[in-house]
Amino acid sequence: MTGAAAPRLPAYSVFAGVLAAAGLPIYIHAPKFYVDEYGVSLAALGAVLFGLRLIDVVQDPVLGWISERLSARRGLAVGLGVALLAISMLALFAVSPPVAPLLWFGLCLTGLFTAFSFLTINFYAQGVRTAARLGDRGHVRLAAWRETGALLGVCLAAIAPNLAMQLTGHPFAAFAAGFAALALLAGWLMRPEWSRAGAVGGTGMLTVLSDPVARRLLIVALVNATPVAVTSTLFLFFVESRLQAPGWDGPLLLLFFISAAAAAPLWGRAAERHGAKRVLMAGMLLSIAAFGVAVFLGAGDTTLFALVCLASGAALGADMTLLPAIFAGRLARVAPEAGQGFGLWSFVTKFTLAFAAAILLPLLEASGFESGTDNPPSALLTLTLLYAALPCALKFVAVGLLATTPLKEDS
Repeated sequence: MTGAAAPRLPAYSVFAGVLAAAGLPIYIHAPKFYVDEYGVSLAALGAVLFGLRLIDVVQDPVLGWISERLSARRGLAVGLGVALLAISMLALFAVSPPVAPLLWFGLCLTGLFTAFSFLTINFYAQGVRTAARLGDRGHVRLAAWRETGALLGVCLAAIAPNLAMQLTGHPFAAFAAGFAALALLAGWLMRPEWSRAGAVGGTGMLTVLSDPVARRLLIVALVNATPVAVTSTLFLFFVESRLQAPGWDGPLLLLFFISAAAAAPLWGRAAERHGAKRVLMAGMLLSIAAFGVAVFLGAGDTTLFALVCLASGAALGADMTLLPAIFAGRLARVAPEAGQGFGLWSFVTKFTLAFAAAILLPLLEASGFESGTDNPPSALLTLTLLYAALPCALKFVAVGLLATTPLKEDS
């Protein structure tokens, strides 16, 4: 780090928090808002979300290519992306639909998804350059700041509408306005970092895919992210029907993300001392242990499940901090410009959400499960196996893949 200003690591935390806060409203707040305000069918909203998610998955590698082409003007490109993100959030929650509400919902989310993906790819690609200036284990150090900010952003987004309701009486419009202001602030704080991006290095998707270690890490990311998608999809059903604890879903979800945010910097420090791969595997094993306990929970076991949320949230902190850092460290060697590399990374991680929506819910419905009603033991068993046992099995596969991936411990 000679002859260059030190990276503004707090700015990375703020920007990551904004991106994370843009993700939660899409899947939790927006459908309920459009059902309550405009009477749109929940099934129709679900179909739109699923269709847009598939488009989003396909477009990410393309956005990675665009990111590489615009790397010499990354500041301007990111500024436009931040503006689109803020405008789309305001249009989604604070503007009365000038067309059919379902169409408006789709249009707003198209802008939101596109901006979110483009900004995420540029943000992580820029992180490869920044980490190189931080010295030994720079990728881990940067990831600890970045992912802690992301997890705090999720926590704030989870409680912001309730706070806004108490303060203004218009929870979602106030949330959107606050988000837009914070997005512009985050873009301004990160402005000096984008200016350090250089010209295109000529690396592309084939360069990343031709590297066997990068390919293996993408597979690890796919398998390792699937349990998170599974548990996120089924969390509300598990709390309501398996634990029979309606009303506890919000506090338990917040506990989960707070645990992840608190643990993320601790995992980062442990990785600096003991190596990212070894510490990440410890976090993955903690996740297996947590969901192994969840397999045996039943009605009334809310306190035990809170402990599961603490442990699994802490394990998520390791996943979010260390696996991207390991991948970034590899890209720094094989594809320094990294745009298409993180386009692929975004592709495989988002694919898991499409998998969960398309596979798990029909399986649960086929078992006879119905939300909000008394369910037969066979349906509750299916719910438990999908929510807890399936993630355990997938995590075991991810641990095996990571253990056999040759990595140089200088991430």
